[in-house]
Amino acid sequence: MAIGTIFGFYPAEEDPDASFLRPGREMRAAGYVIYGPQTALVASFGAGVVRFVLDRATGVFRRAPGALDIPKCSSEYAINASNYRHWPQPIRAYVDDCLAGAEGPHACDFNTRWIASLVAEVHRIVTRGGVFLYPADRRPGYEHGRLRRVYECAPVAFLVEQAGGKATDGCERILDQRATSLHERTPFVFGSAEKVDRVAAYHDLPEAETSALFGKRGLFREGRR
Repeated sequence: MAIGTIFGFYPAEEDPDASFLRPGREMRAAGYVIYGPQTALVASFGAGVVRFVLDRATGVFRRAPGALDIPKCSSEYAINASNYRHWPQPIRAYVDDCLAGAEGPHACDFNTRWIASLVAEVHRIVTRGGVFLYPADRRPGYEHGRLRRVYECAPVAFLVEQAGGKATDGCERILDQRATSLHERTPFVFGSAEKVDRVAAYHDLPEAETSALFGKRGLFREGRR
């Protein structure tokens, strides 16, 4: 399984806490290194996303041609389905509708992916599109999600947005949020912009609709997709 290192850079402040407890949109650069069959450095310096691949023969990272843009269309989503019973109702409704496939409101057959390595999940979405979901849930310690806002979610959100995608806590943009502690956790949804917007739309549905069968979700009836 591929693993990696996530990084982000802010302008330094005299107060160390002030350097990091700030909105992610103030970052100057972010990215990750992924270690596996291929070692790659994927980064953004605020003007798109570039990729460097390690040449093992020389020990030099060489830039790959072109920029990385998240595909707008994809039939993949990633979530740990073993926690289904703990999820909030909008997330369950979204996944139920994905599972309904072409006969459901998404009108598409989906593939599920779950690697449980955030860097590997990011790398797949940057190159193939789709959506990643790690919601808050009812388990003790998971009420505010599990991933750390400052050094996991914010750098990934910066990179994803630079690649043309979106990143939210399910509803609100991650890069607009300010952490109050270094290890603060947050729900996290990121990927192709249309898919992330779709997840947010489920949170706007009346509770009666997220609890209903997929065919009854008024927001997604024919003509409102």
